[in-house]
Amino acid sequence: MSTRRQFMTRVLGASAAMAAGSAFSSSRVLGASDRVRFALIGAGGRGLEDLQAALRAPNVEAVAVADLYTRRLDQAKAIAPQANTYKDFRYILDDSTIDAVLIATPQHQHALQFVPAIQAGKDVYQEKTMAFNPDHARRMRQAFEGSRRVVQIGSQATSGPAVAAVREYLNEGHMGTVTQLHSHHYRNAPYGGWKRPIPADCDLQHVDWNTFQGDAAPHDFDPNRFMNWRFYWDYSGGNVFENMVHQVIFWYKILDLKIPRSVTMGAGNYMSPEMEVPDTYDVAMDHGTLLFTWNSMFGNRHYGEGHDIVLGTKGAVFRDQSDRVRYVSESRKSERGTDDMATANAAPDIVGGYHCMTPRYLLNQLDCSLRNLDLECVDIYYVHNPESQLGKIIREEFDERLVKAFEALEQMVAAGKIRMYGTATWNAYRNPAEAKDYLALAQVVALAEKAGGKNHHFKVIQLPLNLGMSEALSSANQPVGQDQKYQAAP
Repeated sequence: MSTRRQFMTRVLGASAAMAAGSAFSSSRVLGASDRVRFALIGAGGRGLEDLQAALRAPNVEAVAVADLYTRRLDQAKAIAPQANTYKDFRYILDDSTIDAVLIATPQHQHALQFVPAIQAGKDVYQEKTMAFNPDHARRMRQAFEGSRRVVQIGSQATSGPAVAAVREYLNEGHMGTVTQLHSHHYRNAPYGGWKRPIPADCDLQHVDWNTFQGDAAPHDFDPNRFMNWRFYWDYSGGNVFENMVHQVIFWYKILDLKIPRSVTMGAGNYMSPEMEVPDTYDVAMDHGTLLFTWNSMFGNRHYGEGHDIVLGTKGAVFRDQSDRVRYVSESRKSERGTDDMATANAAPDIVGGYHCMTPRYLLNQLDCSLRNLDLECVDIYYVHNPESQLGKIIREEFDERLVKAFEALEQMVAAGKIRMYGTATWNAYRNPAEAKDYLALAQVVALAEKAGGKNHHFKVIQLPLNLGMSEALSSANQPVGQDQKYQAAP
């Protein structure tokens, strides 16, 4: 059975709860014969990922999807064919049989869906950042207090393995007095990887533009504002809202930090002429006894997407974007002249709470399948959705993992257990090249050659192709041939 608490947990994989403990009561736990009926509000890229994650939870039913853009409703229908689709999310709130909603809309819309959803008696999972501005935050908190609703705000870092690893060292014996915390988020990607192409049907016939604008300043319809809303102050807080929030909430939880006594920020847009928000930041938060800094840019990836250092008089704790943690003692460092790595926990084999492609796991799954099907060999073995790990581990480590997986699959070919292998993907081959979960097929082939030589057995790819997801034919996003021009994936 799946209770609402369990459902929310499985949907998130990881999240921050807004006073969630007070929201549960024994009278609201579902019986074994009941199902959690949920709906999605906002079916963009992240919303569709949430929908797929929710459907992996047991004893659930996707009842409805709402989005302002008809194309996205078609895409959601391909994932959950039984779900009703609406351009107006209020139809979802009017359905008393729906238990919970997942909200994955642009940031300026969060409060506009959150508040009426709570008032309609729905439990809510909502993507970060929670609120677009202080007024929205107050409205959301007022709606939540006393509602007895289950509410979770998505911030996966607070549930990762680094939480326990960091806490092991955050004590006086290891750290002494802590007065500084540095955090970094660095990419080398035009527009931070946020720029989206404008589909031909992104027009007033297919987009509810007035509802999209919400409380923001009104503008005439602009498809770029709709598709690339992260570029504009009316709808976005830039990378502060997109990624700083993940790092801030991790350390606020670990160190029990409160509202800083002062915040200063220097920022500029140096490389992104189509974007209003900055592409380079330096933020400092003074907490009285500790200075917390965060900086970011889109023109260099030296520090990676999530590199943090806590500095104390006796030692330092480092955390990287793969949730690896290490401790460096000041005394041993000064004695030896080099860092003394007390611990370096590798990124987990199971990424995001559900995805694994280690050789041991792949071999186990193949052996189970052969045994269950009473077969000696299968024609094709797919590594499913490897791109799920991108954004949670660095790309260099991802490439290493994929090579190891391919090496294991080459061994399975040699053992006569499979004839060939491939990748079955959802987003990887059809996303634009700047997306964090994009895979260049030419690069994947190169990794297969590294694993199995020129006569490797990586022969097949799988990706969706339907009326709502036509990129396999229409998107020129794959570099092929000697001139490396972008063409549609074969």
